[in-house]
Amino acid sequence: MNDGKTLLAWWNDPVDYSWLVGTLAARGALGPLKILNGLAGVVIAIMGAVIAGSSIGPVHPEITSTIGIGSGILWALRWWFLPWPSRVESLVLIGMADVLFTVAFLQVPDRLFGAMGAVLLVVTGSYLGFFHSARALAVHTAWSLLSVVVFSVRIATGGEGVRLALAVGLLLVAAVVSVLPALQILYWLMRTESLSDPLTELLNRRGLEIRLPRLVDGHPAFCVIAFDIDRFKEVNDTFGHRVGDTVLRSTAQRLQDAAGAAAVVARTGGEEFVVAAPLAATAARAEAERLCRAVAEPRASEVEVTASVGVAMFDTAACADCPRPTPERLLHAADAAMYRAKQGGGNHVVVDDLTPPPGHRH
Repeated sequence: MNDGKTLLAWWNDPVDYSWLVGTLAARGALGPLKILNGLAGVVIAIMGAVIAGSSIGPVHPEITSTIGIGSGILWALRWWFLPWPSRVESLVLIGMADVLFTVAFLQVPDRLFGAMGAVLLVVTGSYLGFFHSARALAVHTAWSLLSVVVFSVRIATGGEGVRLALAVGLLLVAAVVSVLPALQILYWLMRTESLSDPLTELLNRRGLEIRLPRLVDGHPAFCVIAFDIDRFKEVNDTFGHRVGDTVLRSTAQRLQDAAGAAAVVARTGGEEFVVAAPLAATAARAEAERLCRAVAEPRASEVEVTASVGVAMFDTAACADCPRPTPERLLHAADAAMYRAKQGGGNHVVVDDLTPPPGHRH
């Protein structure tokens, strides 16, 4: 993956907020994070009280400090006593905090100290960089840059001098604006690597488990197609593991090219692959057979490759009021159908339609 493609993939990655929160909850990390987030509000409230009673306090402390202290306390109470916020509420909370930090420190008479308040934008930006997308962080970065410019102009017009204003501005740009996107790219690369198969560059099973629920929830009809390369052990034993790896990479590429942009393609095991696609039941079998033929097309090497294919599908058009199967059930049904295809000699398709027939609604 070249640099341009890497940056484009980072920019377009939507980030699965629900998965991140669920993963942290499963690891027991969500509770400590809520406590730490709440403590940040307490620190802000204390800081507001300290500044209000100092010589650099705001011109109207009864208003500005009350808002700052109250916001800090409300922030702490929200994180400590309410569930983890939804994706939208999370973005709203951070957006409000960004605006509050900038506006509050613009009220501080000491313009140099006021500019130091921009450092707090690193805190909100770090949260965005972990939980939200590059585009959300870009909005935060634009606000941070605007804030730095305003603080710097305020210093320059307050008698402290243009050189000092420029120095402060450059310092804040380095600390507040430029670092967070770089850190988010590094975090995104590590997360992407953990969800990808290093040999084929497809999603691995964990990556599939993240993407599949989105497909199931977002479409009225869908199918999961499981592939197992026939007699793959013989390929390794006869030609060696290097040729076996080549077969896996070429099979992955064929499936990815043939499945299309709307499909999710993953390598879930040694010689096992999964294609999940938003397809009606009438089209699922035909698609599976087409992909089966794509795998079996002659290759440049002397190795002949075929696959046993199992399909699990569900279509709300046939049963609008039926409960949707879970992603786990879809994968299990596709695997079971694939093993039936393998027991039948391989290189053919077995379908399991999970849509209940009329009169058998559950």
